[in-house]
Amino acid sequence: MSMLTPPGMGGKYRITGDKYPRMRRPRHRRRIVLVSVAAVVALGLAGWGTLQLIHVFNGDSEQTSAADRKPSCKPSKTPVKALPKPGQIKVNVYNATPRGGLAQSTADELKKRGFVIGKVGNASAAYDKKIPGTGILLGAPTTSDSSLSVLGTQLKGATPKTDTRKTRDVDLILGTAFKQLTVPKDANQALAALSKPVADPGCTAELGSPAKSIRATEH
Repeated sequence: MSMLTPPGMGGKYRITGDKYPRMRRPRHRRRIVLVSVAAVVALGLAGWGTLQLIHVFNGDSEQTSAADRKPSCKPSKTPVKALPKPGQIKVNVYNATPRGGLAQSTADELKKRGFVIGKVGNASAAYDKKIPGTGILLGAPTTSDSSLSVLGTQLKGATPKTDTRKTRDVDLILGTAFKQLTVPKDANQALAALSKPVADPGCTAELGSPAKSIRATEH
């Protein structure tokens, strides 16, 4: 009897030869490995999703508002050009509208605001009833960024222009759309804004200034 013959079988079932039965590993170990891998993947996905939610609630997502991405504005170090005061500006007031007495009443109001008044009367034929807007500011090229800028704060929408005069006086020619000068409160705010330093180039934030720099066009 072979030593591999199970006891009690009486040699009926005899194992002979030099080949032995192939022993297979239990299949439940393979299942354990697959389950473990799946669990690791699931935990990884859950952790990644949690991080994304944290970024969203902390404002780190791509939907951050444009205001949060804007760089802070800093005043420019370039010195601001000194502007003349109203008492240093001589203004000639001309009426280019069909309404009578408009030039004188406007001149009186400008005088109350500190301006020096020169000539007052009707506009010349080149401008009479030919100005559809609120008015025109007219002066020498050297006054485009000084006296005309200051006078422009008193009449919103006025168009600045230059001519060939050599004197430092400026003209205010009232157009057909003129109703009244800018209210003193708004005019003073616009005048104060002219003396404030502007933001550095490239700054994206708006300053909210009530007045914009005036660039004169050649008449």
